[in-house]
Amino acid sequence: MATLTSKKRKPSAGTSPDPGVHVGVPRMPAMYQGKKREKFLPWSHAEERLARSRNYWICTSRADGRPHSAPVWGLWHDGALYFGTHRDSRKARNIARNPHVSIHLESGDDVVIIEGAVEEVDQKAVARQLDAACRKKYRMPMSVMPESVCFRVRPRVVLAWTEADFPNNSTRWEFP
Repeated sequence: MATLTSKKRKPSAGTSPDPGVHVGVPRMPAMYQGKKREKFLPWSHAEERLARSRNYWICTSRADGRPHSAPVWGLWHDGALYFGTHRDSRKARNIARNPHVSIHLESGDDVVIIEGAVEEVDQKAVARQLDAACRKKYRMPMSVMPESVCFRVRPRVVLAWTEADFPNNSTRWEFP
């Protein structure tokens, strides 16, 4: 039986967004870890993809534990992902019960996955702050609707790898 491990190593230059962030290999069976290494994907690899992605898959849990996944538009800004939804949507109701989410981008060839907790933020303040970015990315203003809610996810864990060099470049960032 393979063992699940996570080795924390001293990060290579540019691999960490902050000195307090641990960089290492994802927790996975030893057979998937590849050769022992000290180099990892640079943080800029994950952050560039998070910023330019059009769709983000938000994975939440229903009250009975069943998973729920839905694509949303969002904006990566200042180390966090912002997205909105109607307050009565399945994802918003799930988040109200359990704020822990997993978010991934569309590509299985260039993977970026965020794990973290969602927090509700003032949508009017966010709209003022991120309207220009929304207009540039989605060609529309960031709208504030009466029954909508705006969420922010600051990562606790980010995983990334490319299919072309998996598992040799698989990287895990753990935020304090």
